[in-house]
Amino acid sequence: MAAEKWVVVGLGNPGPEYAETRHNAGSRCLARLARRHGIELRPHRLYSLGRGSIGGAEVVLARSRVFMNESGRAVAFLLRQERLPTTRLLVVCDDLDLPLGKLRLRPRGGHGGHNGLRSVIDHLGTDDFPRLRIGIGRPVRDGHPVTDPDLVARYVLSVPTAEERPLLEQALETACDAIEVVLAEGLEAAMNRYNP
Repeated sequence: MAAEKWVVVGLGNPGPEYAETRHNAGSRCLARLARRHGIELRPHRLYSLGRGSIGGAEVVLARSRVFMNESGRAVAFLLRQERLPTTRLLVVCDDLDLPLGKLRLRPRGGHGGHNGLRSVIDHLGTDDFPRLRIGIGRPVRDGHPVTDPDLVARYVLSVPTAEERPLLEQALETACDAIEVVLAEGLEAAMNRYNP
Protein backbone atom coordinates (compact mmCIF):
# COMPACT_ATOMS: atom_id res chain seq x y z
CA MET A 1 0.00 0.00 0.00
CA ALA A 2 1.34 3.44 -0.92
CA ALA A 3 2.17 5.73 1.98
CA GLU A 4 -0.54 8.28 2.60
CA LYS A 5 -0.84 11.26 4.87
CA TRP A 6 -3.31 11.01 7.75
CA VAL A 7 -4.58 13.33 10.44
CA VAL A 8 -5.39 11.43 13.65
CA VAL A 9 -7.29 13.41 16.30
CA GLY A 10 -8.04 12.34 19.87
CA LEU A 11 -11.12 13.98 21.35
CA GLY A 12 -11.34 15.02 24.98
CA ASN A 13 -11.72 17.97 27.32
CA PRO A 14 -8.75 20.23 28.13
CA GLY A 15 -7.33 20.74 31.60
CA PRO A 16 -5.90 18.54 34.35
CA GLU A 17 -9.31 18.04 36.00
CA TYR A 18 -10.47 16.09 32.92
CA ALA A 19 -7.20 14.37 31.96
CA GLU A 20 -8.01 10.91 33.35
CA THR A 21 -11.79 10.91 32.87
CA ARG A 22 -13.65 8.33 30.81
CA HIS A 23 -14.61 11.02 28.28
CA ASN A 24 -10.92 11.66 27.55
CA ALA A 25 -10.21 8.13 26.29
CA GLY A 26 -9.63 9.44 22.75
CA SER A 27 -7.24 12.14 23.87
CA ARG A 28 -5.38 9.72 26.14
CA CYS A 29 -5.06 7.20 23.30
CA LEU A 30 -3.58 9.87 21.04
CA ALA A 31 -1.03 10.91 23.70
CA ARG A 32 -0.05 7.25 24.16
CA LEU A 33 0.37 6.77 20.41
CA ALA A 34 2.57 9.89 20.20
CA ARG A 35 4.77 8.64 23.08
CA ARG A 36 5.02 5.19 21.50
CA HIS A 37 6.46 6.75 18.33
CA GLY A 38 8.49 9.55 19.89
CA ILE A 39 6.29 12.28 18.40
CA GLU A 40 6.23 15.43 20.51
CA LEU A 41 2.84 17.15 20.79
CA ARG A 42 3.29 20.92 20.90
CA PRO A 43 0.45 23.16 22.09
CA HIS A 44 -1.31 25.38 19.56
CA ARG A 45 -4.44 27.43 20.08
CA LEU A 46 -7.04 24.74 19.25
CA TYR A 47 -5.02 21.54 19.64
CA SER A 48 -1.68 20.03 20.61
CA LEU A 49 0.03 18.85 17.45
CA GLY A 50 2.88 16.57 16.41
CA ARG A 51 4.16 15.31 13.07
CA GLY A 52 5.94 12.10 12.23
CA SER A 53 5.76 8.79 10.46
CA ILE A 54 3.95 5.64 11.59
CA GLY A 55 3.78 2.46 9.54
CA GLY A 56 5.21 4.24 6.50
CA ALA A 57 2.48 6.89 6.56
CA GLU A 58 3.05 10.57 7.19
CA VAL A 59 0.93 11.48 10.22
CA VAL A 60 -0.30 14.58 11.95
CA LEU A 61 -1.33 13.69 15.51
CA ALA A 62 -3.55 16.13 17.38
CA ARG A 63 -5.27 16.33 20.75
CA SER A 64 -8.13 18.79 20.86
CA ARG A 65 -7.56 21.68 23.30
CA VAL A 66 -11.17 22.89 23.18
CA PHE A 67 -14.08 21.40 25.08
CA MET A 68 -15.67 18.27 23.65
CA ASN A 69 -18.79 20.08 22.40
CA GLU A 70 -16.56 22.41 20.32
CA SER A 71 -14.20 19.73 18.95
CA GLY A 72 -15.40 20.22 15.39
CA ARG A 73 -13.93 23.71 15.28
CA ALA A 74 -10.42 22.37 15.96
CA VAL A 75 -10.78 19.35 13.66
CA ALA A 76 -12.17 21.33 10.70
CA PHE A 77 -9.46 24.00 11.07
CA LEU A 78 -6.71 21.36 11.14
CA LEU A 79 -8.07 19.45 8.16
CA ARG A 80 -8.29 22.67 6.11
CA GLN A 81 -4.77 23.58 7.14
CA GLU A 82 -3.45 20.17 6.06
CA ARG A 83 -5.52 20.22 2.83
CA LEU A 84 -6.71 16.67 3.28
CA PRO A 85 -10.06 15.07 2.50
CA THR A 86 -12.19 13.82 5.38
CA THR A 87 -11.36 10.24 4.37
CA ARG A 88 -7.76 10.88 5.57
CA LEU A 89 -9.01 11.90 9.04
CA LEU A 90 -9.25 9.38 11.88
CA VAL A 91 -11.12 10.59 14.96
CA VAL A 92 -10.55 8.68 18.21
CA CYS A 93 -13.15 9.03 20.98
CA ASP A 94 -14.90 7.30 23.86
CA ASP A 95 -18.18 5.43 23.39
CA LEU A 96 -20.74 5.10 26.16
CA ASP A 97 -22.69 2.36 24.36
CA LEU A 98 -19.74 0.05 23.74
CA PRO A 99 -18.84 -2.30 26.59
CA LEU A 100 -15.85 -1.18 28.62
CA GLY A 101 -12.63 -2.01 26.79
CA LYS A 102 -14.19 -2.88 23.42
CA LEU A 103 -13.25 -1.05 20.22
CA ARG A 104 -15.20 -0.21 17.09
CA LEU A 105 -13.61 1.14 13.93
CA ARG A 106 -15.88 2.50 11.19
CA PRO A 107 -15.23 4.31 7.89
CA ARG A 108 -18.15 6.72 8.46
CA GLY A 109 -21.39 7.07 10.40
CA GLY A 110 -23.47 9.17 12.73
CA HIS A 111 -22.54 10.66 16.07
CA GLY A 112 -24.45 8.14 18.19
CA GLY A 113 -25.19 10.83 20.78
CA HIS A 114 -21.50 11.72 21.23
CA ASN A 115 -21.29 15.52 21.39
CA GLY A 116 -17.70 15.63 20.19
CA LEU A 117 -18.52 13.60 17.08
CA ARG A 118 -21.67 15.67 16.58
CA SER A 119 -19.54 18.83 16.56
CA VAL A 120 -17.03 17.31 14.12
CA ILE A 121 -19.83 16.24 11.76
CA ASP A 122 -21.46 19.69 11.99
CA HIS A 123 -18.22 21.57 11.29
CA LEU A 124 -17.08 19.28 8.46
CA GLY A 125 -20.56 19.12 6.94
CA THR A 126 -20.25 15.35 6.52
CA ASP A 127 -20.05 12.14 8.53
CA ASP A 128 -17.78 10.59 5.88
CA PHE A 129 -14.65 10.20 8.01
CA PRO A 130 -13.23 7.18 9.85
CA ARG A 131 -13.60 6.97 13.60
CA LEU A 132 -12.27 4.66 16.30
CA ARG A 133 -14.52 4.38 19.32
CA ILE A 134 -13.20 3.14 22.67
CA GLY A 135 -15.85 1.57 24.88
CA ILE A 136 -16.26 3.09 28.34
CA GLY A 137 -19.54 1.28 29.08
CA ARG A 138 -22.81 2.84 30.17
CA PRO A 139 -23.53 3.17 33.90
CA VAL A 140 -26.14 0.81 35.32
CA ARG A 141 -28.53 1.51 38.18
CA ASP A 142 -30.81 -1.16 39.65
CA GLY A 143 -29.88 -3.47 36.77
CA HIS A 144 -30.91 -0.98 34.05
CA PRO A 145 -28.77 1.24 31.80
CA VAL A 146 -28.76 4.86 32.97
CA THR A 147 -30.18 7.34 30.44
CA ASP A 148 -30.65 10.42 32.65
CA PRO A 149 -28.44 13.10 31.00
CA ASP A 150 -27.13 14.48 34.31
CA LEU A 151 -26.12 11.05 35.60
CA VAL A 152 -24.54 10.15 32.26
CA ALA A 153 -22.59 13.44 32.24
CA ARG A 154 -21.33 12.77 35.77
CA TYR A 155 -20.28 9.28 34.72
CA VAL A 156 -18.32 10.26 31.59
CA LEU A 157 -16.64 13.16 33.41
CA SER A 158 -15.44 10.94 36.25
CA VAL A 159 -12.38 8.72 36.42
CA PRO A 160 -12.73 4.96 35.96
CA THR A 161 -12.93 2.83 39.09
CA ALA A 162 -9.96 0.74 40.21
CA GLU A 163 -11.68 -2.32 38.70
CA GLU A 164 -12.32 -0.56 35.37
CA ARG A 165 -8.89 1.01 34.99
CA PRO A 166 -6.96 -2.09 33.77
CA LEU A 167 -9.61 -2.79 31.09
CA LEU A 168 -9.49 0.79 29.85
CA GLU A 169 -5.68 0.86 29.88
CA GLN A 170 -5.60 -2.34 27.80
CA ALA A 171 -8.18 -0.84 25.41
CA LEU A 172 -5.99 2.25 24.95
CA GLU A 173 -3.02 0.02 24.07
CA THR A 174 -5.11 -2.00 21.63
CA ALA A 175 -6.52 1.19 20.12
CA CYS A 176 -2.95 2.36 19.43
CA ASP A 177 -2.27 -1.00 17.75
CA ALA A 178 -5.40 -0.57 15.62
CA ILE A 179 -4.36 2.94 14.55
CA GLU A 180 -0.95 1.60 13.54
CA VAL A 181 -2.65 -1.00 11.34
CA VAL A 182 -4.86 1.69 9.75
CA LEU A 183 -1.74 3.69 8.90
CA ALA A 184 0.36 0.74 7.68
CA GLU A 185 -2.21 -1.52 6.02
CA GLY A 186 -5.36 0.53 5.60
CA LEU A 187 -8.75 0.93 7.24
CA GLU A 188 -10.22 -2.32 5.92
CA ALA A 189 -7.39 -4.43 7.34
CA ALA A 190 -7.73 -2.75 10.73
CA MET A 191 -11.53 -3.19 10.78
CA ASN A 192 -11.14 -6.89 9.97
CA ARG A 193 -8.63 -7.34 12.77
CA TYR A 194 -10.06 -5.17 15.56
CA ASN A 195 -13.83 -4.99 15.19
CA PRO A 196 -15.80 -7.49 17.28
